Amino acid sequence: MMKALYTGGTGMVAQQTNVDTIANNLANVNTTGYKLERAEFADLLYQNLQDPGARTSEDTQLPTGMQLGSGVALQAINKIYSQGALLQTGNSFDVAIEGDGFFQIQMPDGTTAYTRAGNFNKDSQGRLVTPQGYLLTPNITIPQGSVGLTIAPNGMVSVTDPNTQQSQNIGQITLARFINPSGLLNIGQNLVVETPASGTPVISNPMSDGAGSLQQFYLESSNVSVVSEMTNLIIAQRAYEMNSKTITTADSMLQIASNLKR
Repeated sequence: MMKALYTGGTGMVAQQTNVDTIANNLANVNTTGYKLERAEFADLLYQNLQDPGARTSEDTQLPTGMQLGSGVALQAINKIYSQGALLQTGNSFDVAIEGDGFFQIQMPDGTTAYTRAGNFNKDSQGRLVTPQGYLLTPNITIPQGSVGLTIAPNGMVSVTDPNTQQSQNIGQITLARFINPSGLLNIGQNLVVETPASGTPVISNPMSDGAGSLQQFYLESSNVSVVSEMTNLIIAQRAYEMNSKTITTADSMLQIASNLKR
């Protein structure tokens, strides 16, 4: 019964983490480029009272063993990098990635971060930047007075000279891909950074070497399904209640046992 108390406790802790993860998903349901997170669990060590296949005193073999589990523990919180829906915005600085890849962002300390959020703006020097002012890499600078910004599906960026009405290329947007994007480290502000688990980035132009295409005037929405997350929330709540009931029941049984000597 004492074991049941601890086992039930691990279940409550696990489901609390599950609820926290679901809450973060629901909070970011409208966050551009956000990717669904899923809590994953594993059972803990077992106490082997009798091994399966053990020989008995009558020289027979037991078809099953006796093992007592000790509960559950958080194993990982995995990001699911499935495609989010593309929402039309009408803003020429908005770009969505359809397929695999990340935009490269230059951080203030010179390091590179990555994002799926293509809600860019233009700074005082005409450079494309994130809402936080971080530079898109490679840098794209829009000449003063130019009109008709065009970002092609293959990442080629061009503008129109108002004097000559000629189109001129001003840069090329490239995408970074990772062998294990779930291994990227989240640092907030829709940004992730490389880790040993993610592998090194493979840089290529959109629509080449497996990289996705770019869609101007669109943003990629979160891939969170509100209905699925609400369902998961109810399941997590019920699991939490059942583990709580386990602790209550074990406590009642211990109370009955302790009263036997009176």
